[in-house]
Amino acid sequence: MALDDDPRRYAHLSTIRLEDPEAIARAAHSRRRHPGLKAGRQNFIVAADHPARGALAVGSDPVAMADRRQLLDRLQIALANPAVDGILASPDIMDDLLLLGALEGKLVFGSMNRGGLSGLVNEIDDRFTGHTAAALQALGADGGKMLTRICLGDPDTVAMLEATAKAIDSLAERKLIAMVEPFLSVREKGKVRNDLSTDAVIKSVAIAEGLGSTSAYTWMKLPVVADMERVMAATTMPTVLLGGDPDNSQDQVFATWEAALALPGVQGLTVGRTLLYPQDGDVAGAVAAAASLLNHAPEGLE
Repeated sequence: MALDDDPRRYAHLSTIRLEDPEAIARAAHSRRRHPGLKAGRQNFIVAADHPARGALAVGSDPVAMADRRQLLDRLQIALANPAVDGILASPDIMDDLLLLGALEGKLVFGSMNRGGLSGLVNEIDDRFTGHTAAALQALGADGGKMLTRICLGDPDTVAMLEATAKAIDSLAERKLIAMVEPFLSVREKGKVRNDLSTDAVIKSVAIAEGLGSTSAYTWMKLPVVADMERVMAATTMPTVLLGGDPDNSQDQVFATWEAALALPGVQGLTVGRTLLYPQDGDVAGAVAAAASLLNHAPEGLE
């Protein structure tokens, strides 16, 4: 696929939503599922849930992700690479991709809490306004993801942790993966900032992996920071690496991913903006370069 500029290219999605909204459920039901997770085979998941939290910026462009047509173009280019195992998306984007038939044979993770809008006065009170565990089960999804920001100076943190624990339990009851993305966060001049120091990430992992009445289906989704060996020593849970909004060059980012992917317990990448909006505009090239970093050895040969 190539990036398209025809403004009518997704008009049929609006027509389907208007005349046949049940087509989304049918597409989900008939979709071919991913063959399954295997030890020794790292997974590559593309993230596309940022807009639902009002986070549209990529680099210096504050509205890079605002054009839904361009976002769908880029997602389809990424998902067309057979090395890309799946998608992490909010319900609106997930439904579009189901109607487009772009999720055949893919892992599917729904984004559950999008209520902590970027810049919101009570941003830490990250309400579960997206996928529910029941909805993900009905979609035939593999799991749900939750952003878990822990701000020791914000009283909303305790309610957010309780809601996260309940979501983990609700997913586990259905044997669905809970992909937990924890951060220790601070408020500075009215804005929430995630502390990406090694010790802060380790502490966030310690708190997050203890949420819920069982950790049987819990994964971690963690940033790549300095001394990742210490971070990965803090958990026995399968862990995927997140990309974030990169400040460094693509080569530097890929080098840090490659080193972290070699660590025990790292199950793969869950990356969005870095690959969907690369500086050179080559989505297919960025996705292929990232895919080349993963271990795709067959089971028993790793």
